[in-house]
Amino acid sequence: MNTSVVSPGRAGLILLLTGQMLPMIDTSITNVALDAITHSLHATATELELIVALYGVAFAVCLALGSKLGDNFGRRRLFMWGVASFGLASLLCGIAGNIEQLLAARIVQGAGAALIMPQILATLHVTLKGTAHAKAISLFGGIGGIAFIVGQMGGGWLVSADIAGLGWRNAFFINVPICLVVLALSRRFVPETRRETPSRIDWPGTVLLSIMLCCLLFPMALGPQWHWSWPLKAMLLALVPQAWLMALNARKKERENAHPLIPPRLLALRSVRFGILIAMLFFSVWSGFMFCMALTMQTGLGMAPWQSGNSFIALGVTYFVSAWFAPRLIARYSTSTILLTGLAIQITGLLVLIATFRVWGMENTPLTLAPATGLVGYGQALIVNSFYRIGMRDIQPDDAGAASAILSTLQQAALGLGPAIFGAILLHALQNHHGDYTQAVNVFLMVETAMMVVLALATLRIRHRLCLPVVKACQTVK
Repeated sequence: MNTSVVSPGRAGLILLLTGQMLPMIDTSITNVALDAITHSLHATATELELIVALYGVAFAVCLALGSKLGDNFGRRRLFMWGVASFGLASLLCGIAGNIEQLLAARIVQGAGAALIMPQILATLHVTLKGTAHAKAISLFGGIGGIAFIVGQMGGGWLVSADIAGLGWRNAFFINVPICLVVLALSRRFVPETRRETPSRIDWPGTVLLSIMLCCLLFPMALGPQWHWSWPLKAMLLALVPQAWLMALNARKKERENAHPLIPPRLLALRSVRFGILIAMLFFSVWSGFMFCMALTMQTGLGMAPWQSGNSFIALGVTYFVSAWFAPRLIARYSTSTILLTGLAIQITGLLVLIATFRVWGMENTPLTLAPATGLVGYGQALIVNSFYRIGMRDIQPDDAGAASAILSTLQQAALGLGPAIFGAILLHALQNHHGDYTQAVNVFLMVETAMMVVLALATLRIRHRLCLPVVKACQTVK
């Protein structure tokens, strides 16, 4: 239950979705700016890894705690605190005089992003019903994806434009005025919601989850650079006992009605479990794709940052079109049908991209890549829209914050894992093929295609259980 059931209205929805765009854009915009940061701050390869990894780890680690704080103290309040922290950290990133200052600011930026994200999905879930709820959840999925792509494209332009001679710093400064506008208007247009009965924070669960995410994300991000030294391997092995301890703690808390950080009853829901599967497979493929393609185009094809960004224009346009029509398609057909359609289109796009690199090789341009990336973008938007509808389908208002935290944490962890996993695959393939990017890029694309096929097969297996509780949608499946 909530202290307010007031709808956010169009203005409130725009503010919430604008707040959502900030962390998503920053996740991708930094990838394009890394080369410029290297020359400006004389960063080593390990320090570049940390610029990405520290933000991702802080983001993922603080998500669940941010959700619980929003449930207890008010989601609008925490949303505004998150926007303020993110804006301040962006300013500090932009004025950083050395790599140490930039790394510290990135940690604060990730923590601020973690306060923002869970409040948005939970607020939409508890304040909207029926068609309005379905459209808002679809927009949440669509806007997040568009922001990720805009970051890749806009980052390349900002770095290359070198406005006021600031170069890569503009990639961070651009966040500050947006944060100020969101802060100025949120109190008026975003409704305040919270749990009717505040729950105690599960500190043991919070600490265990934080340690687990650190033990997962740091080794995956730094493993190839540090040659998988024994401390990194030990951190990965430690995940097993940590997961066991966290499960024990959650069951104990639930027996005592003490509201564990991740309630086992939510993980028992088939819709939530399938949402987790989508998060781990799809979002790791997505972020890995964007990272490896940017690396291939700049290092392999020799494109400037703005040219690399332009290579994603077709993907961004088709993603926007697909996201625009996705709510209507989902209302007309079952969620599983739209998910399978999105997977089929994305798999086709990946196969066309493989063929494109075999035909054009290192002579590829944004124009030759457009047909394949356009297909990939159209499919991605359908998958993202289906993900949030499936994951939040069976969630009650009091569990909105916890469910949002589960999905957002897994999504962010997968986004952080993608560049590390597929970056390692790309670099390994480069070594095996003596620096031939044409061969190497096809290796990572084939792995991504295989993962999407696995997700499609899993969807087919439980398709009849995924239809929304709407008579028309279920009839379509039958």
